Amino acid sequence: MVLLTPVWWSLGSALTNPGLGTSVTARFAEWARGHGGGSIVTWAENTWYSHHPPPVGGKPAKGAIPLPGSTAGRGVTARSASVPVHLAPPTPISPIASPPVAGEGQWHPAGRSMGGVPGVYEAFLRPDTVHTSVVVGVAWMDTKLLTATLYSGSTIPGGGPWHHTAPVSGEAARTLVAGFNAGFLMTNTRDGYYTDGKTVLPLRPGAASFVIYSDGTATVGQWGRDVTMTPNVTAVRQNLDLVVDGGHPVPGLNANDTTQWGDTLGDRVYVWRSGVGVTADGALVYAGGPDLNITDLANVLVRAGAVRAMELDINTDWVNFASYSPSSPTGVATATNGTTLLAEMKGGAQRYFESWWSRDFITMSARTH
Repeated sequence: MVLLTPVWWSLGSALTNPGLGTSVTARFAEWARGHGGGSIVTWAENTWYSHHPPPVGGKPAKGAIPLPGSTAGRGVTARSASVPVHLAPPTPISPIASPPVAGEGQWHPAGRSMGGVPGVYEAFLRPDTVHTSVVVGVAWMDTKLLTATLYSGSTIPGGGPWHHTAPVSGEAARTLVAGFNAGFLMTNTRDGYYTDGKTVLPLRPGAASFVIYSDGTATVGQWGRDVTMTPNVTAVRQNLDLVVDGGHPVPGLNANDTTQWGDTLGDRVYVWRSGVGVTADGALVYAGGPDLNITDLANVLVRAGAVRAMELDINTDWVNFASYSPSSPTGVATATNGTTLLAEMKGGAQRYFESWWSRDFITMSARTH
């Protein structure tokens, strides 16, 4: 017992640390992965998910897919005399399941607007033709109206202190429009991380990379082909390999073959999953939801217009997208005026305002120039 005291202390501290997840189960899994138990955790997750597949057939829960016009105007103010430069609004997403549910794939404005022009639109659809009660969310983000920032954490990538880290506060909260989760624990991949002018972990050639530039624009691409290190790159977050390329799911993408997209990360089962991509005109699209396999995620991102896309984090505690609608154009974004893309997303809209939040995440903020 004396010899094991440090272990009990470490585990006890982890189980009470909200930065390791919203549930005790998630916190234990994070602790175990960090102490040499990653293979056991993965086996346990795969076993559990394999015996709890999503229901076949059925209809979405009432209200899971908003009716056309039911959320129109949310976060939108009257247009100013000078309309800011912006991208054309997204076109409706073609539903995957048939027959479509009323409102499926239709876009609704979300979050604070800029000069009366929405910077974020959200849509909801079913990700496959078999599990027809499952609904995932998609968010489209205008990169001419919004700037991206990578917030680093003490767990991901570790170290620090960082220039941008939780909580979002001060002037940043006055322009915050949306925030969403980043990728896997760095210990689970061989991918790189660049921020604050330094390479925290070496950038891997060929890796799927979320890249932010000095003007706040962001894109997704393959490192060394679509994106490279230049003087105007301010942040790079890599995570596995592209799942969408050339506007199509990448060749060989298979829910039963996880060797390329994380063979120790439970990709063979239906889990909460997220991803981000870039459209042909430079908008960003985020997709997230429950009961997704890797091919479902890629298909949803393609339907949303992504020409290149990457997987972000997976599992219940980590998938989160929130938008914020203060009562005034320069009002402070808070948990009380925030809304998650899907109501059941863990952590709620307050996640990015907590000082203890230890994982990295990405924010999208209104341009101020």
